[in-house]
Amino acid sequence: MNVAADVASWFAQPENWRGPGGIPVRFAEHVYYSLAALALAAAIAVPVGLLTGHTGRGGFLAISLANFARALPTIGVLTLVVLGMGLGLVPVLVALVALAVPPILVNTYEGVRGVDPQVTDAARGMGMRGREVLARLEVPLAMPLILLGLRTAAVQVVSTATIAAYVGIGGLGRFIVDGQSQQIIEQILGGALLVVLLALAVTALFALLRRLVVAPGLRSRPASPSS
Repeated sequence: MNVAADVASWFAQPENWRGPGGIPVRFAEHVYYSLAALALAAAIAVPVGLLTGHTGRGGFLAISLANFARALPTIGVLTLVVLGMGLGLVPVLVALVALAVPPILVNTYEGVRGVDPQVTDAARGMGMRGREVLARLEVPLAMPLILLGLRTAAVQVVSTATIAAYVGIGGLGRFIVDGQSQQIIEQILGGALLVVLLALAVTALFALLRRLVVAPGLRSRPASPSS
């Protein structure tokens, strides 16, 4: 109970909401790092997943590389990139993109490959070309899994973007790292709580997005590969 009161007291302190080290600024930094990493990962993984899923070629290699990247420890990737490039935002983005690509790629690939071949054959029989089949049929049918991959990646990135503080830049991880160095438990817990709340907000945002872009008949289908 005392811990909860201490955390509430930390949030109530006006100085924690002002200046370049205040909660609003750190929150905005964290969102910026996360969005940048997710956008870069999606720009890489979605086209590769769509192409390999649609053509049926290169899928084994792409999924194997994705699973290999999934096994890499994020902090290890960050350390290697820092040693090669120095401190700053780039090493953080490289590490977060490496974390986010696998779930997006795997789910996009599996979503497209999971479309019933009879449906795609019927579409081609009606005169649709390959790109039209992909854009008008396979992508809409694969959208639940694509969004699942994006949601999984987004939550992982938001939760892991605290590593930015370890290489001298901001974000919500700054509260955790500074709290550890100064042994301020309420600051550590406050920073961690903010990260959890942001992750929950991301989950809610993707739930809303699913309702907006996924056809009603597809929402009830169970999601699978990388949830």
